[in-house]
Amino acid sequence: MIPPSHDEDNLLPRTPDLPAGANPREIAEQWISQLNTRLADDSPDLSGLLHEDSWWRDMLAFDWDLHTLRGLDKISDYVAKHQPRALVSKVCLATEPAQEPVLETPREGTSWVRAIFHFSTYCGTGTGVAYLTLDENSSEWKAFAVYTSLQQLHGREDRAGRNRAEGTTESMPGGIAQGTWIERRRRAMEFADEEPTVLVVGAGQAGLNVSARLQSMGVPCLIIEQNRRVGDNWRNRYRTLVTHDHVNVTHLAYLPFPDTWPKYSSKDKLGDWFEAYASLMELNVWLESTIQSAEYDEAKQAWSVTVLRKDKDQARVVRPSHVIWCTGQFDVEKVPHLPTQPLFQGTVYHSKHHRDAALLNPRGKKVVVVGTGNTGHDIAQDFYENGAQVTLLQRGSSYVLGQAGLPLLPENEFVEDASIPLEVVDLLSESLPWPVALDLLRDNTRQITEADRDLLKGLEKSGFKLNHGPSGQGIIGLFAKRGGGYYIDFGCSQLIVDGKVQVKQCAEGVVGFDEHHLLLGDGGRLEADIVVLATGYHGPLESVRRVLGPAVAARCNKQVWGLDETGEFHSVWRPSGHPGFWFMGGNLAQTRVYSRFLALQVAATHAGLVGPR
Repeated sequence: MIPPSHDEDNLLPRTPDLPAGANPREIAEQWISQLNTRLADDSPDLSGLLHEDSWWRDMLAFDWDLHTLRGLDKISDYVAKHQPRALVSKVCLATEPAQEPVLETPREGTSWVRAIFHFSTYCGTGTGVAYLTLDENSSEWKAFAVYTSLQQLHGREDRAGRNRAEGTTESMPGGIAQGTWIERRRRAMEFADEEPTVLVVGAGQAGLNVSARLQSMGVPCLIIEQNRRVGDNWRNRYRTLVTHDHVNVTHLAYLPFPDTWPKYSSKDKLGDWFEAYASLMELNVWLESTIQSAEYDEAKQAWSVTVLRKDKDQARVVRPSHVIWCTGQFDVEKVPHLPTQPLFQGTVYHSKHHRDAALLNPRGKKVVVVGTGNTGHDIAQDFYENGAQVTLLQRGSSYVLGQAGLPLLPENEFVEDASIPLEVVDLLSESLPWPVALDLLRDNTRQITEADRDLLKGLEKSGFKLNHGPSGQGIIGLFAKRGGGYYIDFGCSQLIVDGKVQVKQCAEGVVGFDEHHLLLGDGGRLEADIVVLATGYHGPLESVRRVLGPAVAARCNKQVWGLDETGEFHSVWRPSGHPGFWFMGGNLAQTRVYSRFLALQVAATHAGLVGPR
């Protein structure tokens, strides 16, 4: 198999050999002290602190949005514009465990000192990371990349750790006259005494994480969920589903999985954890609830949302200032328009509706699964294990990550290292700009390709077409840019290699049916008794259009997900284009990390620190 090439520009600098006796702590302290001094100036001069070709990723520290900037001039202009309001100050080196400055060599020919620091702003406190490299001409240490992230708002700090609630009845507002804890919870769940400031639509990982963050900041939040139980968005998926991400990167905010939790979670086990989490975190969830109508009042800067509550057999109008859309990536399925489908005498359905192959009595039957992402592979394996003759229809090349390569993913670097706190792992995981991180991933993809070499050779020999992700950036590049197009192997790849699951290529895809066949765009056909269309999902804008109406969807930005020209994600976790409306999504790890930043933006708006957005 041909490994991914080096054709793309290398964004990382070539650095000179380090001087003998270089001390990372001394280097970091000197640079951070200079940064603190420069930021205190009326017109901060960053030329002595940053290389000409440098990066700065800012998450709400200077401006109320997510920004990636490249180049000294653009960074200087950005800081000069926003520092008079942001008042970033008190920059100091982090001294907590696992946060000390370290020397790293991310790529041959590139070395840097990585330093974590803390700072204050006019409205809160933050944490940052600097990646310092030696300037060959001046022998000065300058930043190749800087990351600044707001972490807490003054007066709305997380009610956690030392700041946790007292918990006694006497310490609660109004004392016993306002009721015991359980009496208050019952009223809070029904919003009997107030309107929710935020309405969260969907109780999956996105909705639970962002609601927990908001409630911890003291922002009243209501979640509505169409299913009967919290966690049903996982329980109701196909029987054999297991998460493909390690437990130590998939914790929810504030409440990590216990040490006894398995490495990979079955969908039902994860659903039960979600249900317990919602209860333990005191989240306000209305189940079996859907939106009947929603209107935004520009003058009042608030929504009027009619919620149908099936479990209560009633409709309730709520008036939140914000709506956060958390319906996930698996909401509105993409189904190809095939006019001749009624001719087919077998069974056809989209993968969203797959539960258990055994329910279809497939032994001896011919099954075609259209699509070769995670879901398509898992369903193909499910049918094979229930005695079917299975063919995967591949319409384009796919990326496959095998079990040998899986531990090499950057997200798994610290999964077994209990000495590094989760908040540090989260900080470092986001500290490099996405373009730089994706550039480094090309090296990682080559390492993974080598580790998975035997499996990948076998797949190619079996007729399965492979790729290395966009520009050789592997699975993470695909996830960032497309949100899919890959398979993490949990058994189906070996079935393909062994000839137990067949592969059929057809770039032109599916064009129709006759009585017993799936008709292909290249003129071929596949005999089938059962056809599963693992053909993906529409983006969240489609569900917004269907539920809230075309007028709301039209005001939102046209793209949700994928990287913009600067290297930040389009519209998700940040202003959507429609005032008071936000998109929240991502995998388990991302929703934990980015829920903080979305919650901070909402809380800042609620506190009057920033206008409607």
